[in-house]
Amino acid sequence: MAKRTFVVVLLTATMSPFHVTAGASFDADYYHQQYGLTDPYQKRVDGRGDGYEPLYGVRNFREVLNGVLYRGGANNTHNRDGARDNRNPLPNNGLTALCSAGFQTAIYLYGTNYSKATPQTSCESSRGKNTLQYLQLSFASKPRQILEMIRAAIVNPDSGPIYVHCWNGWHASGLVSALALRQFCGVSGDDAVRYWIRNTDGDSNYPGHKQRIQNFVPYQDLTIDEQTQQRICPKL
Repeated sequence: MAKRTFVVVLLTATMSPFHVTAGASFDADYYHQQYGLTDPYQKRVDGRGDGYEPLYGVRNFREVLNGVLYRGGANNTHNRDGARDNRNPLPNNGLTALCSAGFQTAIYLYGTNYSKATPQTSCESSRGKNTLQYLQLSFASKPRQILEMIRAAIVNPDSGPIYVHCWNGWHASGLVSALALRQFCGVSGDDAVRYWIRNTDGDSNYPGHKQRIQNFVPYQDLTIDEQTQQRICPKL
């Protein structure tokens, strides 16, 4: 597929977290191929933050929507540049790594210690100058807003891929990912719950998360066309 440059359509000021730097162009196929992940269960970075040096600072890094949405945790307890409690947002080396990789949005799904995090990181990436916006959004209170942001990343290619994360990359990030698969890929409740369980690395005793995935009703105004689904949706 030939690479194209798109005109960015911005959301309203209260909704849009995206910052697109002149000269930076996003191609979902580029990111999908970059990490070489063949299914939504495979990790590019393991539970100790190892396995792919360019993304050092994250944990349990997995692809959700091909080239668009990624999930994981924050590498705090095993971080070689300074370990800290697991209940923290992304460390600075993780933010820099995501920025350098071309991500323009990262979302912390808990609120603990977010006030100590760096909300914006600018860098040189392989795709040109880039700025990563680091947001804190609770899926419990703002599920639609997060799904709107994901859809914006799907339909506006220059917005770059999104990284959603919790502490370990299992539960909250898995919940967001399962609902994104239901919303944009038409995945059934049963299949989405099985996806969530399989990616908890054995820690799946969270009945509330499973029920929420099962009961989720996709927003009709946020659906995407079948051709786009074929391009970004994984096989479970």
